Parts: sequence; structure tokens; C-alpha cells
Amino acid sequence: MASIQREYYKRGAFGKFVKWVFIIFNVLMLIWVVSGMGNAGHQYQLAASDAERAGTAIGASLGFGLLMFIWITGAVILGIATLLTRGTKYIVTEDKDS
Repeated sequence: MASIQREYYKRGAFGKFVKWVFIIFNVLMLIWVVSGMGNAGHQYQLAASDAERAGTAIGASLGFGLLMFIWITGAVILGIATLLTRGTKYIVTEDKDS
């Protein structure tokens, strides 16, 4: 008879809070980036001159870059916090018939 060991982590209340903040942050950033780029595309179509289109493209690029910086920085910080608050490690041993 073989036995299998599985490990899992049980989060506390603070760990669950940090995990949900991480998830909500990423969802909100995705919505922000998608809506921002959609709005920039709409504004680009409404531009009357080449100068307006160039300004819209430059502004959209700068805005996208800033949003990516905020997203990556926040995801790294919150990801590390989520990893550090994952809770107590439990090992469960199960018997498995061969």
C-alpha cells in the first residue's frame, strides 16, 4: 500500500483579506486598462487633425505605460504580501491502493 502526502495552507482572516485585495486590485486594473484604451481609441477617431491624432496617440501611450507601471508594481507588492500571509502549512497523508 502506498501513501500520498499532500500539503495545503490554511489562511487566517488577515491572509484572506490580503488575497482578496490582490484579486480585486488585478480585476480593477484590467478594467481600467481596457476602458482607458477603448476611450483613447474613441478619442482618436474623433480627432479632426493630424496634430490631434498624434497627441492622442502620444497621450494614450504615456497613459498605458503609467497604468502598466502601477499594475506591475501593485501586483508585485500585493503578490508578495499574499505569499507571506498564506497561513499555516498542513500535511495530509492519504493511503492509496496500488
